[in-house]
Amino acid sequence: MNASETSHQADQLMHAILNLARFHRDHEKFYSSAPREQAVLLQRHARTLQALADRWSTAERSERSVLSPFEAAEDLNAPDAVQLDGVLFLEGEGRPPEITRLIRDLRTLAEDALSSGEWLAAAMEASWATAAALLPMDGFADVLGERHRIIANDWRAAGLTTLAGRLLERAAEILDGVDFTPAALRADLDGRRTSAMRLYSAAEMIGHAADLSSDAAGAEHDSERRWRTFRSRAEEIVQADR
Repeated sequence: MNASETSHQADQLMHAILNLARFHRDHEKFYSSAPREQAVLLQRHARTLQALADRWSTAERSERSVLSPFEAAEDLNAPDAVQLDGVLFLEGEGRPPEITRLIRDLRTLAEDALSSGEWLAAAMEASWATAAALLPMDGFADVLGERHRIIANDWRAAGLTTLAGRLLERAAEILDGVDFTPAALRADLDGRRTSAMRLYSAAEMIGHAADLSSDAAGAEHDSERRWRTFRSRAEEIVQADR
């Protein structure tokens, strides 16, 4: 390889470094906040399920006759669940549509989390290999730790996001095993109250997923100053070579 080709390769490498430092830093700004917004939604769903489980753990089956099928089931409803996610059990209806929506939300968020985690893990595998090109470059000697910490943070976020997705998948599976019709729930009030137990378990998994999503955002946020430091050094090197 002649000097011209070597110089061209060096220019391409520096362009790639600056490109990553600019656009991936901006990309990570999104992922340092969006998972926390998602965590709030997940916490709300978890609290809804906990409120219902609390109610079904102690409620006595209603024996009253009702005039309208749209009357609320007094023994099954929890005020917090109504206020948080609009879950309202009616005497003449089956599973509340809000429960269907909640389970759908969990599956959608799980699919998104698993896809994002897989993509990010693969990207960091490639980034780790690419960062090896920086090792012999003296100008980056004191910021190699910063660049590799960025990669490590992203890798950690990928793992946390994937685990959150797994938990949400499993929580949805648990909820699919609950018969949310008033008749079935009332029969369970006379039995072992396993519906409440399943809701507690699903809520715990959803709450854990919310915590993991927030932790993933924190890992991304930790890279903000590191990206600025690394990009500044890359720009200094490019200016010095001109």
